[in-house]
Amino acid sequence: KPGSATRPFFGVVPGIIDTTTNRLIEGDGEASGALVITRPWPGQMRTVYGDHQRFIDTYFKTYPGYYFTGDGARRDADGYYWITGRMDDVLNVSGHRLGTAEVESALVLHEAVAEAAVVGFPHDIKGQGIYCYVTLVKGAEPSDDLRKELVQLVRKEIGPIATPDVIQWAPGLPKTRSGKIMRRILRKIAANELDNLGDTSTLADPSVVENLIEHRVNR
Repeated sequence: KPGSATRPFFGVVPGIIDTTTNRLIEGDGEASGALVITRPWPGQMRTVYGDHQRFIDTYFKTYPGYYFTGDGARRDADGYYWITGRMDDVLNVSGHRLGTAEVESALVLHEAVAEAAVVGFPHDIKGQGIYCYVTLVKGAEPSDDLRKELVQLVRKEIGPIATPDVIQWAPGLPKTRSGKIMRRILRKIAANELDNLGDTSTLADPSVVENLIEHRVNR
């Protein structure tokens, strides 16, 4: 199925952990939670060079007995696995766990959106709010109507709990030279923590950050 990680490959036995109970969800039916591998498989990494304890702590301590991938996932009724994003990119909105990748995927369904990045920011009522940086395709103009369309699109695709609190138009996103989005910087800007953005020397275009700070919505 387009967009899915398909079914498991031979020799690889994945499972999904319920993050509320920290227990493996039995069976092969629909489920969502933390993606783990339940048995060793050919070619599995065996250590981190020079630091075996780090290997154990990173991959086996979170859910003892299982290899934790660090990803969130859901399994559909046909047994296909869908990666919902890194677990460290999971928001807690009013007690609901929500993957930033889910919201990003919903936003880019709109024909006017070229790219989107979603982060959390402190929210007095919900704990974490949803802050969206949206880059439009060439020729598309930002407007309040478009912002409303994007909000409704996310609500339709995921549900009311995923309603974006803030949508900021972004001519570009802060990326490393290899193309990886530096979400740490986006989180700092969304939270108005501008004094310590950290190391920005690896950015492909530092001017992008200046633009995002200048036009930030959550002042």
